[in-house]
Amino acid sequence: MAGGSLRKRRPNKRSTSPKAAQAAMAFGSSFPSSPSNYRKISLLAMVFLVVCVVVVLSISSSTWSGFGIDVPLDQFYSVEVVNEFPHDPRAFTQGLLYGGNDTLFESTGLRGQSSIRKVALQTGKVQALHKMDDSYFGEGLTLIGDRLFQVTWLENIGFIYDRNNFSKFEKFTHQMQDGWGLATDGKVLFGSDGTSTLYQIDPHTLKVVRKHTVKYKDHEVPKLNELEYINGEIWANVWETDCIARISYEDGIVLGWILLPNLRQGLLAAGSRNIDVLNGIAWDRDQNRIFVTGKLWPKLYEIKLQPVLQPVWRKLSNGAIEQMCIRMPVQFVKP
Repeated sequence: MAGGSLRKRRPNKRSTSPKAAQAAMAFGSSFPSSPSNYRKISLLAMVFLVVCVVVVLSISSSTWSGFGIDVPLDQFYSVEVVNEFPHDPRAFTQGLLYGGNDTLFESTGLRGQSSIRKVALQTGKVQALHKMDDSYFGEGLTLIGDRLFQVTWLENIGFIYDRNNFSKFEKFTHQMQDGWGLATDGKVLFGSDGTSTLYQIDPHTLKVVRKHTVKYKDHEVPKLNELEYINGEIWANVWETDCIARISYEDGIVLGWILLPNLRQGLLAAGSRNIDVLNGIAWDRDQNRIFVTGKLWPKLYEIKLQPVLQPVWRKLSNGAIEQMCIRMPVQFVKP
C-alpha cells in the first residue's frame, strides 16, 4: 500500500456537502454537529479503513487472478556467502545434514565409493566413515534422534544407522518409486524420488502416509533431489540446476526459489574443473545457519539469503525462472 497521510478537515457547521452527507449516512449517523461528534466519526472511519485493508490483503492471489489482477507473490533469492569451509572434493554428496557441535553427517554416492560419514565442519575432516557395499549407490540422509536414515538409488532399499556407531545398522524397504532425498521435521520423513512427488513417510512403519505433486504456478517441478526441512518448509535441490525450491509440505506448492549459480561459477573460475552439480543442504536449527555444497565440490558454504530486487525480479517472474529451475523429465542415466 502506497504511503500517504490523512488530513483532518475542520468541520463546517454551516453546510453539509452531498458527499459528506452520504458518508455520514453510510456510518448510520447524521453529519457531526460538534467537534466531539466529528472525532467519533473520524475514529469510525479509521477503523473501517483498517478493516478494509486487512480484508484486501487477506484475499488470495487466485481470487485476484480471477479479477484479472496479477499479484506478485513469488519470492526469489540470491545468496551471500557468510563462511567457506573445506569439503572433500572426492565426496559425491547425495545427502547432508547438521548434527550439532559443528558436525555434519553426509551420504555419498557412486557405486563402489558410496558411504555414510561424520565430518568436522570447520576442517572438513572425516571423523568416521562406513563404506557401503559396492552394489549400493548412496543417496539422501536424515536424522531422527540417534537414528540416521539413508536411501539408495534405483532401489527401494534404505538403511538405518546408529549415529554414534555406523557399524550398527538395519535394512528397510520403502514405497517411493526410487530413493533420492530425505529430510525430517522430527516427526515424519520427507522423501523425493527424482520426480515431482514429495512424500511423507512414517519413520516407524516406513509407509507412505501422504504425498503431493510439487508445482510452481501450473508447472510440475521434476527432479527433486536432496531435501532439508528449514523453518517449516522443505528445501529441495532440483537436479542439474543451480536452484533450490522452497516448498510447502502441506500442499506441494513452491513458495520461492533460491538461485546459486555464483557458487559453481566461482569454483570453476578458481580452477575446480571436476565439480558436478549443486547438491546438499544442511540447517543448524539452533544458530539458524544454512549450509550448501555440491557433488565433488572442494568447499562447503554457509549462506544468507538476499531478496532479488527489480528489474531482475520482473524477468524471473515473467518466465526466466522456469527456464533456469524447471527441467522437464527426460530419459537419463544418473552417474
